[in-house]
Amino acid sequence: MTSATEFHAKGEAGDMPARLRPAGTHAPKMVGQAAGPFDVPAATGKGPSLRDALVTGLLVIYPTVATVAAIVAGLYLASANGT
Repeated sequence: MTSATEFHAKGEAGDMPARLRPAGTHAPKMVGQAAGPFDVPAATGKGPSLRDALVTGLLVIYPTVATVAAIVAGLYLASANGT
């Protein structure tokens, strides 16, 4: 990979390009950056909401209702075909 900028070996230390920092300084922190898809978002201090309870209930109740409905439908079809 090549660089598009020129490097002057005989330049002075004060003539560094703006994007270079001395090694002793810390990089600036990104403040307010949203979490990525695999990052843990920062804790907001809020507890579980009604939305969380409803989604959890839906994820638990829907498969149970669908299983019972499939069993009932299978029993109905088996009894209708058996006579």
